[in-house]
Amino acid sequence: MREIFSSIANTFIPIFVAVDVFSIIPIFLALTEGLEMEKRKKIQRESIITAFLAGLAFIALGETVFRVLGVTENDFKIAGGLLLLVLSVSDLLGSEEKEKHLESTGVVPLGVPLIVGPAVLTTVLVLVDHYGIWATLASFVLNLILVWLAFDTGNRLIKLLGKAGIKALSKIMCLLLASIAIMMIRIGVISLGKGNL
Repeated sequence: MREIFSSIANTFIPIFVAVDVFSIIPIFLALTEGLEMEKRKKIQRESIITAFLAGLAFIALGETVFRVLGVTENDFKIAGGLLLLVLSVSDLLGSEEKEKHLESTGVVPLGVPLIVGPAVLTTVLVLVDHYGIWATLASFVLNLILVWLAFDTGNRLIKLLGKAGIKALSKIMCLLLASIAIMMIRIGVISLGKGNL
C-alpha cells in the first residue's frame, strides 16, 4: 500500500507542474468572458472530458502512434503553438471572430493543448515507463480534478471582478496566450534544429 501511495506521489508532482493549473485559470476566464454561467460550466465540463480522453488515449497509444506517424514531440509543440496563436489573435481582433470558435473552446484550446499539451503528454509517457499505467493514470485524474476546482474558483472570480475587470483581464490574457504560443513554436523549432545538427 505504501508503494502505491509513493508511486502516485512521484507521478502527481511532475504532472501537476506540466499542467500548470495556475496559468490556465486566467486563460479560462479570458476565453469565457461575457458568457452566462451555464455556458461557462458547459465549456468547463467539455475541457475536462477532452483532456481526460486525450490523456487516456495518449497513455494507451501515444508512443506507438507517434512512431507510426513519424511525429516527434517538437512537431507536436509547433502544431499546438500555431493553433494557440490563431485562437489568441482571433480573440484580440474582436468578438465576431471569437463567437465563431466559442462552441469548441472547451475542446480546443482548453482541453487540448492547454490542459493536456506537449509537456503533459511527454511527462505522462515518461512516467508510464517508470511507474506504470495505474499510478500515472491516478495522478493524471487527480490533476484534472484540481483543474476542475480551479475553474470553479475562476467562475467565482468573475463575480468579484465584474464585467469591466474581466474584459481588461481577457485582453491581457489573450496577449499572454499568444506569447505562450510563440514560446511553444520557438522551443519546437530550436529543438528540431538541434536534432538535425
